Amino acid sequence: MDPLALDEAKTSEDSGEPETGSQWEHEPLSQIPVKVLRGHADSVSSCQFCFSDTRLLTGSRDQTAIFWDVETGTQLMVLKGGHSAAITSCCLVPKTNRVITSSWDKKVNAWDLETGKILWTKTQGGILMSCSVSGDGKYVASASDMESALYLNCADTGQRLHYLKGHHKSTITSCQFDAQSQHLASVSADRSIKLWDLCSHKTTLSINSAHTNVISSCCFTSNGQYLCTASWDRTLQLWDIRAGSFRTKGGVQLKKGHDGCVSSCAFSSDASVLVSGAYDRTVTLWDMRGLRKTLILKGHSDWVTDVNISTDKNWVISSSKCEECGRCFSVSRLENSSSVISKCVFCRLKSPLRDLPAPPPL
Repeated sequence: MDPLALDEAKTSEDSGEPETGSQWEHEPLSQIPVKVLRGHADSVSSCQFCFSDTRLLTGSRDQTAIFWDVETGTQLMVLKGGHSAAITSCCLVPKTNRVITSSWDKKVNAWDLETGKILWTKTQGGILMSCSVSGDGKYVASASDMESALYLNCADTGQRLHYLKGHHKSTITSCQFDAQSQHLASVSADRSIKLWDLCSHKTTLSINSAHTNVISSCCFTSNGQYLCTASWDRTLQLWDIRAGSFRTKGGVQLKKGHDGCVSSCAFSSDASVLVSGAYDRTVTLWDMRGLRKTLILKGHSDWVTDVNISTDKNWVISSSKCEECGRCFSVSRLENSSSVISKCVFCRLKSPLRDLPAPPPL
């Protein structure tokens, strides 16, 4: 399994312009090669595979989203000029050439990938922390810190369909549709999980104190049976939404995979692998059959902000709030190996990202 590392573009000494493109950067001692994609001018906040793993979609604090060719690392489209603040999340509308972005500027934008033009823009009530598109491509959800609200808009026109005021007691950090377009999951700094039913337009599940600290991210399995949540309490938890066994036994906890706050998580398409990223600068792979970690990737030298895994499970992509150094290495540790290869891939940001809430100290 090969990791893709997303990085800020370094500046060319000759032209002063950001360098773009990709290349393999690793040493013979590295267990797994790393392909670094350069193009963003600031921290990369969001990343995902799309179009049968042939393309990548990334969003950044530099207020742009980039559409990449996975094989060549070429930038196919740069979506810019639509936001005046950091892009927090971006996602593709299924079976279309449309991209949805959310931003700290309170806007949700729909973009045409063929022209790079904005199709519609909606300004919500507060800073947007996350966005998601339903599996049937009909709905766009966005999470706002203002009144801890969820917004539901029409993916085609942007028309507001629902406004869930006070859906949580504190900032909603992430929202996610299941693949069946039946439920919208949301997690919050108030440590709660909620499921909103798209048919009844009601909250059908609410789990309070699901973690002991802020819940930062969530993701569904492709069949919609399990929901995984990631938290600043350094753990991930699995929730069987269909069986509801958690009502008596609680969630299934995955721990000792990270030494720091877990920031992101993503299932493989067959739900056999879970990938998680954390503020301890690592990416961990979990075997869902044995409920154990199988691989730890060490390469980033600052927070891992997002992760994703390709359908064939051959690629893992991770993004970080870091800038590229002169030498990049891939680093991993196999679960059954006592040897640890520790090679730096990224150098520290010149100044910390002060706009986001800081996690508890490691």
